[in-house]
Amino acid sequence: MKTLKLESEVLVYEDRDEIPEDIMRLLVQAEDAATRAYAKYSNFQVGAAILLNNGEVVTGSNQENAVYPCGLCAERTAAFAASSRFPEVPFHTIVVTAINPVSPLTQPVSPCGSCRQALYEYEQKFNQPIEVVLSGQSGPVYRFRCVADLLPYTFHAGFLP
Repeated sequence: MKTLKLESEVLVYEDRDEIPEDIMRLLVQAEDAATRAYAKYSNFQVGAAILLNNGEVVTGSNQENAVYPCGLCAERTAAFAASSRFPEVPFHTIVVTAINPVSPLTQPVSPCGSCRQALYEYEQKFNQPIEVVLSGQSGPVYRFRCVADLLPYTFHAGFLP
């Protein structure tokens, strides 16, 4: 029996000078959004910037609460704001980064499962991939062709009655 290995397609920028200008502009906006995070409890500030197909950019940052389930990640904050402002406009790209003031992040930060699922819903809604770019404070930057690459064996509306 032959064993197959499934691997997502990821482009890795080892040097930030290699990052295309349009992605770098989004990364700067995501970094700026991270500085506006309300991260009183974890001190882990996350920022996201979403480029919409109409050229608009919507940012978001994580918003914590003493009752942890009441908080919201940067990715969903940005996605829900984008969908509220532009409900019929597909997402083109999302860039996510974070700030750890205690130990600077030298590896890309990846969205949690809930954020992956929420972003995947928008891929399905618009029947269009959403490019995902992940960064730390320094080090490599990862670029995925779509959210589904981050969420293999996805759950989707096709399973529901």
